[in-house]
Amino acid sequence: MNSYQPAPDPQRQLAPLAGQTTPDNPWPLRLLAQKMREYVDRMPALWVEAQIMEYKPRPGTRMAFFVIRDTDADVSINVTTFPGVVEAAGPGFEPGARVILQVKPNFWETRGNLSLRAGKILIEGEGDLLAQIEQLRRQLAAEGLFRPEHKVPLPFIPQRVGLICGRNAKAREDVVVNALARWPATQFEIREVAVQGERCVDEVSAAIQELDAHPEVDVIVVTRGGGSVEDLLPFSDERLVRAAFVCRTPLVSAIGHEEDAPLLDLVADYRASTPTDAARRIVPDVVELQTQLQQGMVRLRSAVDRRLARERELLSQLTSRPVMVHPGAPLEQQRQLIAAEQLRLGAALTRRVSREEGLLTGLQSSLRALSPQATLARGYTILRAPGGQIVRSANDLQRGDLLEGVLAEGTFIVKVMGVNPEGTIAPTAPTDADSDPTRL
Repeated sequence: MNSYQPAPDPQRQLAPLAGQTTPDNPWPLRLLAQKMREYVDRMPALWVEAQIMEYKPRPGTRMAFFVIRDTDADVSINVTTFPGVVEAAGPGFEPGARVILQVKPNFWETRGNLSLRAGKILIEGEGDLLAQIEQLRRQLAAEGLFRPEHKVPLPFIPQRVGLICGRNAKAREDVVVNALARWPATQFEIREVAVQGERCVDEVSAAIQELDAHPEVDVIVVTRGGGSVEDLLPFSDERLVRAAFVCRTPLVSAIGHEEDAPLLDLVADYRASTPTDAARRIVPDVVELQTQLQQGMVRLRSAVDRRLARERELLSQLTSRPVMVHPGAPLEQQRQLIAAEQLRLGAALTRRVSREEGLLTGLQSSLRALSPQATLARGYTILRAPGGQIVRSANDLQRGDLLEGVLAEGTFIVKVMGVNPEGTIAPTAPTDADSDPTRL
């Protein structure tokens, strides 16, 4: 006989997928069972049709066990549920009965057993009612009654709660007690109505309209405990659903248990799984709010302290700067700079004035040197003809001409006694005519 025994290796890496396992790298059985359980756990609850095969009531037990079989094939499976689910199914629940069950598959790893957990059981004939409800659900959904944009948000703290419930119902106590425990100041406007039977639709619809018109009611809760399909059928009635749709006040549906789903749940602004859940949703928890307030105050105080610390640090940095320690230092520095500039400017002006004075003196010297008055001061004479012309050449003179001589100080009259353009001439004795001053 051939047998393959791979060597155990506790450090080997297991294949992540079943299709990747090999003879050298197989899955341990526990991993296969774990994968199967995880796969089954991901399956949603579903409705199945079957026939009851075995059922023996066990009074006093917390669970009910029975076996169901396919109506046409030889396929059976074990079912567990709470005794209350069996009781809600009615007296027709017995071996041989055809039923429709809402189930959730369960896989037990240790024994490798697959079973079903039943949340609701309907005796054959109730399936027709579910089909009618489903048809109405599709019709109303097509009209847009269940669209999210029609949902109205619940108020944070309602002034008054409108409560629609059965007469002396436990659901009423669940809502009131839990709401008051969370928010002691909660006030209620209660309308007790029939929550099953022929009068249920009319009374619940009228109560919704009445509370919707109440000026102090901020939210309306419609609630009742669980029950059979027939018991909850009024809450899927078209008239009641439409009355809830036109309600302007936020509406909370708390019908039955979490697995129950009447059409009122779909049209309501909020669907609570139980009456107690409805109480938790309509009012805040005062203790929780106080805790949040205290935590908020702590966070706010901490934020303020951090901000003050940052501002103090910034202020300390600013005040430690030289300009803040000695605020006059920059002004004194500027004063010194201005004084230095004034000194430099004065020196520059002095140098410029001295330079200009020297230049002016030189120009004055040059001007004096070129000035006729300076020439005259050195002993020279300027001769001018009677017409005032300056005599520059002896060729312009004739013997006997009278000329005006200009000295540095004063003038005089001279008479030309002789002319020699080439050089000097000997003086001649004056005649009487030459001495006549009237000839000038």
